[in-house]
Amino acid sequence: MKRLLFLLAAAALVLPASASAKGPSEATITGPGLGKPIKISGTETTGSPIMDLADAAGFFPAAFGQEPDPMIARPKGDLGPKYEIAYEVPTGTDSSSKIHQDLYPYAARPYALTSMKPGQPIFDMQTRGGWWTDQRLKGVLVAAGLPKAAPAAKTTTSNSAGFFSTGKIGVFVLVLFGIGAAAVLTRRHLRGTAT
Repeated sequence: MKRLLFLLAAAALVLPASASAKGPSEATITGPGLGKPIKISGTETTGSPIMDLADAAGFFPAAFGQEPDPMIARPKGDLGPKYEIAYEVPTGTDSSSKIHQDLYPYAARPYALTSMKPGQPIFDMQTRGGWWTDQRLKGVLVAAGLPKAAPAAKTTTSNSAGFFSTGKIGVFVLVLFGIGAAAVLTRRHLRGTAT
C-alpha cells in the first residue's frame, strides 16, 4: 500500500504542466443569425456556464491533449453554418491567451461539433487541436442564447440571374438601342455625303 501511494505521488510530480492548466474565464460566440455575440463567463468550477461550455465543446482535450485521445475525424458531408468560439484564457496576473474554436451547432451527425486548430499558443505550449462532438453541446448553446434551429439559408443567384433581376437589363437594352441608333445615323450620314 505504501509503495502504491509512493508511486502515485511520484507520478503526480512528473505530470506535465498542462494537466494543472487553468481553463477559460470567458467565451464569445459569433456567427450567422446572431444579432449580437453570445458571451459566456463564470468561475472555474463544475456547473458554471463557462465550464459547462468548455466541457461540452471539448476545450480541454483540444487545447491540452488527453490520453486516451477522444478527438474524432472530421465527419463527412455538410456540417451546417459555421460559428466561432473565442475563449479568453488567463495565463498570468495581467495576461491571457485567445483560443479560437470553430463551432458547428446544427450538424446533423453525430451531434453539434467543434474544431480547434492546432498550434495556438497557450501557456508555455500550443494547442493540440482536433474535432470534437458531444450530445450535450447544443443544449448548452441553446441555454446560452443560440437559436434552436439554424438560421434560414440565404439563397444566392448566379451572375446572369442577378444581372437580369436587378434592372440592369434595362441599361443593357438602352446601350444596345443607342449603338443601333448610332449605326443607323452614321449609315444615313454616309449615304448623304456619297451623293
